Amino acid sequence: MVYASINDRVEKIKGNEEEINRFVEEYKPFIASCTEKFIGKYVTYGESDELSIALIAFVESIESFDSSKGNFLSFAQSVIRKRLIDFYRKEKKHMNVISLNGHYIEESEEEIDFSVEEALNKYNIDEVSEYRRLEIEELKKELLQWNITFKDLVQASPKHSDTREICRKIIKLVISKPELVKRIKVKKYLPIVEIEKNLKISRKKIERLRKYIIAAVVIITGDYQYIREYVRDYIQG
Repeated sequence: MVYASINDRVEKIKGNEEEINRFVEEYKPFIASCTEKFIGKYVTYGESDELSIALIAFVESIESFDSSKGNFLSFAQSVIRKRLIDFYRKEKKHMNVISLNGHYIEESEEEIDFSVEEALNKYNIDEVSEYRRLEIEELKKELLQWNITFKDLVQASPKHSDTREICRKIIKLVISKPELVKRIKVKKYLPIVEIEKNLKISRKKIERLRKYIIAAVVIITGDYQYIREYVRDYIQG
């Protein structure tokens, strides 16, 4: 089955155990990465309690995700983080000992809570850049549906101010018309004839910017809140 985005996929597989298991298998590296960033050490499936907690949290995030509230991977990472904090705080009640970043911290509850907070702060340092990296990977996969690569985008990127202005007009027109956005995403092509008719821009110029326009529309109308800033100029003014 082809999905419009990762958010779309998550919404459609809810309650489907087989599809959820397939999705979890694909994103095991992501789950491990989230866990390692939080605890500061390498983890292995079948050996790390933290990774088991993270895996359960990932499945939980699938069932509780609401696509109207943002990007799924960002949401899943947040759920994993919260469940790991809960796990550590429950552990210290039984043992009064907690292990973070390979070190054991003993004694008072205040010290343990501080250590959890310290780990959380460390985790947050690279959190936004990690979200951005994940979005770039997801965008790379999505653009392949149009046979567009990042190398193509570099070559198609408008270099001059007049070309950027043409690009901006086209992008604003497309995103202002939901039917055009839908056509691009479903039919996998840019409606050049309609753009030409509305903006009186030559077909040749539109065709030259086609790949860049499609990529910008996908980012602006998709689940890409962290890389949307790179095309913000095309939707302002």
